[in-house]
Amino acid sequence: MSEPTISIGLFYGSTTCYTEMAAEKIQGQLNTLFDEEVVTLHNIKDDSLSLTQHYDIVIFGISTWDFGELQEDWESHWEEVHTLNLDGKIIALFGLGDQYGYADWFQDALGMLHDAIAPSNCKVIGHWPNSGYEFTQSKALNEDKTHFVGLSLDDENQFDQTDERIAQWCEQILVEMSS
Repeated sequence: MSEPTISIGLFYGSTTCYTEMAAEKIQGQLNTLFDEEVVTLHNIKDDSLSLTQHYDIVIFGISTWDFGELQEDWESHWEEVHTLNLDGKIIALFGLGDQYGYADWFQDALGMLHDAIAPSNCKVIGHWPNSGYEFTQSKALNEDKTHFVGLSLDDENQFDQTDERIAQWCEQILVEMSS
């Protein structure tokens, strides 16, 4: 079997398996779109974030906990996030949150992760429209407040939309990767 033409590292932290399931769906969708196995999953509970150095394209998955807090595996590696060399890489982000139970902190960890990597000389792709969500505040909104800085999933309240959102987002980032 030949080497894939492109290699994508997908790094995620998951406490309740929802982020892991989303990561697996994204992996499957992108592998289907590329018609080959291009995405390698890395659970940061077990794998170092330094493995990002082996990829030109990196996807990060994070969930927001409680009142705008980081998921525990990301919290354990937070200092490492700030030291990653992401120069020249293409980065996409996705997050999970609860827009009704935690409307004042919806997707805050996604925004914090974006802000941690933004100073790097990397290209962040995959901004996602904030229409179709009900929340009060979010650190994950872009400057004009019309998009999240990455794919926003709410498996607590909108599980029935997750697969379609993932499919659309994967199509979107595929186009953005090559532009």
